Amino acid sequence: MSDGFPGPRPIHGDSVRITTDTASTTFTGTITSQGVLRDGRGCVELTLPGADPQQRRDLEQASSFRYDRSRDGARFYPSPQLVVRETRREKDGALVVTGSP
Repeated sequence: MSDGFPGPRPIHGDSVRITTDTASTTFTGTITSQGVLRDGRGCVELTLPGADPQQRRDLEQASSFRYDRSRDGARFYPSPQLVVRETRREKDGALVVTGSP
């Protein structure tokens, strides 16, 4: 299990459990997280497979979240609590959530 904040190289997994201030949900499929710099602040971009409309709304309306990433059934990264900085949809339907500590 990694204790460090995600760096600039993408990290892949096959499931993630996201807990927001109002809901908790699990996404399965291709999950990617990557450290990025936004406005001089270290952030993580979490790219999720296309979400159903309610999951998307829950994330878009959240003010904070944390996530537990897994690969092949093994948990390998528990995030700290993150403030939601941005949510967006990619052209392929993926949902991207950007957060910072």
